Amino acid sequence: MNPRRPVWKVALGILFTAVMLFPVYWMVNVSLTKTQDLRDSPPHVIPLDPTFEGFEAVFRTQLPNLATSLLIGFGCVVLTVVIAAPAAYAIALLNLRGGRTLNFVLLVAQMIPGVVMAMGFYAIYVRVGLLNSVWGLILADSTVAVPFGVLLFTAFMSGLPKELLQAARVDGASAWRTFTAVVLPMSRNSVLTVSLFAFLWAWSDFVFASTLARNSELRPITLGIYNFIGNNTTQWNAIMATAVIASIPAAILLVMAQRYVAAGVTAGAVKD
Repeated sequence: MNPRRPVWKVALGILFTAVMLFPVYWMVNVSLTKTQDLRDSPPHVIPLDPTFEGFEAVFRTQLPNLATSLLIGFGCVVLTVVIAAPAAYAIALLNLRGGRTLNFVLLVAQMIPGVVMAMGFYAIYVRVGLLNSVWGLILADSTVAVPFGVLLFTAFMSGLPKELLQAARVDGASAWRTFTAVVLPMSRNSVLTVSLFAFLWAWSDFVFASTLARNSELRPITLGIYNFIGNNTTQWNAIMATAVIASIPAAILLVMAQRYVAAGVTAGAVKD
């Protein structure tokens, strides 16, 4: 074995990681740079005289948008798990007629462009009165997360030991009791994985927000950043500070749930 090969692998890994993380570093760098210093050419790689005026503008104008995004994200998580987990249980363990066809339909649903779905939701929301509402955005974002959740839950639940389910039935547990007392606790990793992806999809959504909540008083942070750019094209430190603040919740969740997500994504991939 060539002893230098692992060194090259490490070096390439560091290089690729640096390239991918450079936009994040530059975002933080610009958020700490004074407006007049941003006009220098070339710009400073490190802020020589850091300032927090951009972050002051964020906390002054964007906190309501951050709270709205948190509400939409957690609402999408709850709605996705409540729908996807029982649906996957029926497909994987209750011998639901047409289960394979339903899985295929859900897979196709994930391929529909978001713009097409947004136009459909707009036509419906105008009639039912959900336009420019937080609940409308939660429902729209859930339509992206639910198919993924059903597919992932189905893959995991199909690999659960059948002996446990049979034992629950012998003890007199109903199908719903078996789901809540046996299947759902064993699906913790999958629940966390689906919840994380549902939150991230809702948190980063812009297509639904710009189509269905453009005139709403409660706007998500993605739409807040978009409007902030339009009104402050010269205050790039404030714009980048908004992006930094908006990235923190997603980064914290990814770090905290990394171990569970790795187990949840691979669940059901290998069966005995």
